[in-house]
Amino acid sequence: MAVRNETRVTHFILLGLSSNPDLQIMLFVLFLVMYLLTVAGNLLILITIYVDPQLHTPMYFFLSHLSFIDLSFATVTVPKSLVNFLMQSNTISFNDCIAQLFFLHFIGGVECFHLTLMAYDRYVAICNPLRYTTIMNRRVCLQLVVATWIGGFLHAVGQAFPTIQLTFCGPNEINHLFCDAHPLSVLACSSTLISEIVDMANSGTITLGCFLVLVISYTYIISTILKIRSSEGRKKAFSTCASHLLVVTLFFGPCVFIYMRPSVTFEADKLIAVFYTIVTPWLNPFIYTLRNEKVRKSMKKLGGRKVSFLETHMK
Repeated sequence: MAVRNETRVTHFILLGLSSNPDLQIMLFVLFLVMYLLTVAGNLLILITIYVDPQLHTPMYFFLSHLSFIDLSFATVTVPKSLVNFLMQSNTISFNDCIAQLFFLHFIGGVECFHLTLMAYDRYVAICNPLRYTTIMNRRVCLQLVVATWIGGFLHAVGQAFPTIQLTFCGPNEINHLFCDAHPLSVLACSSTLISEIVDMANSGTITLGCFLVLVISYTYIISTILKIRSSEGRKKAFSTCASHLLVVTLFFGPCVFIYMRPSVTFEADKLIAVFYTIVTPWLNPFIYTLRNEKVRKSMKKLGGRKVSFLETHMK
């Protein structure tokens, strides 16, 4: 029997966006500022909704949960990228790479399901306003949120397990910012057919399912809004949904391009990955706060409380 001489890869090298030291410093500053704003913005939304009893409704409960997801999603990739921008050797161990891939799809899957859940919440609020509080009671909201985390976990297992089964014996340079299924499968020296089939089936089922729920929900929502006689009422209803539609577009658009195709990598994938892992979590707090009068007023009240607290304790 012939013995196959094979050396297993124990670590990978993340090539990142650029090898130019000057550009890496600029990228470090840019990513750091955006990450700090992401943390600050999403924490501010979480605190505001928690403190203000008027925001203790299903809509704002789901919004606070989205802020937590965005904060977690950015934390999966950005800190490691920041370290790599300052290091000459951008290495990551095999186990850490698989862990990053798992949590990327875990949190990303949760966000996918949660955005779909928020569309269903808007459907109930607009199409069944008299039964809204009965249908979307606290128990149901908690159950739905738990379901999104279970769905995200199962999706992550479906992405990570086939990747672990692949054999990596060199090269070990990942042409990406972080570890993901497509860039890793390109480096595999074993067959990736099963991995690609599972990947496409997994991502395809989730994307198609979420897309259908979104389309159906907003078909009913728009149909109901158009029947509202008051122009002020129609404007208010459209405004309620506009922020969510914008966030859905910003998240689903890049994800569909990246994951709904065979394991072929393009140079543009890195820039698109920056968009949905860093830019979108950074933009979401601005999208919701700038368009939501209740959240803005609550933030102003929260700021006033802090000023009063400081003045009281400085006397």
